[in-house]
Amino acid sequence: MPPLADAELTPAQMAAKAAIIDGPRGRFEGPFVPLLRSPDLMGRLEKVGEYLRFGSGLSGRIRELAILIVAAEYREETEWGIHKPIALKAGLSGEVIAAVAEGRRPEGMAEDEQVVWDFVFEIFAKRRVSDVTYGRAAQKFGEDGVIDLTCLCGYYGLLALVMNVAQTPPPEGADRLG
Repeated sequence: MPPLADAELTPAQMAAKAAIIDGPRGRFEGPFVPLLRSPDLMGRLEKVGEYLRFGSGLSGRIRELAILIVAAEYREETEWGIHKPIALKAGLSGEVIAAVAEGRRPEGMAEDEQVVWDFVFEIFAKRRVSDVTYGRAAQKFGEDGVIDLTCLCGYYGLLALVMNVAQTPPPEGADRLG
């Protein structure tokens, strides 16, 4: 689904696009290009994503690790290309990022990164988490953090599906999953 020309947008689409550009993202890209076909849905999803990226109590490093794991799980190049530089800036190591891209458990992760890896891995492998994994995540991030992390996986999984179906290209010059 290619970008829609501004001249072709309905008033609802124009308003939805402007709200994203004027919000904390500051630009219109990635999943919002295909989602603009449904501006009401896009606006609601964008608010969820805004909270998860800019309002959640999860640190940037932890949030971005989870996003990259989801992007790798779905082989979704657009989110990978957008979030890899954000992850590096947030303090996630290049070694951890490279391992995620290769689909293997990173060595040398910090304790909180190990908790996230186990939690997200179990969500995708089993569609749930064990009591032990839940307990470790709740102890590290609180129950609110567990909910935020769970919803982050679902939200970015949804975006990955949308972009894979729409064949959304990664940002120009972005690093690829490989």
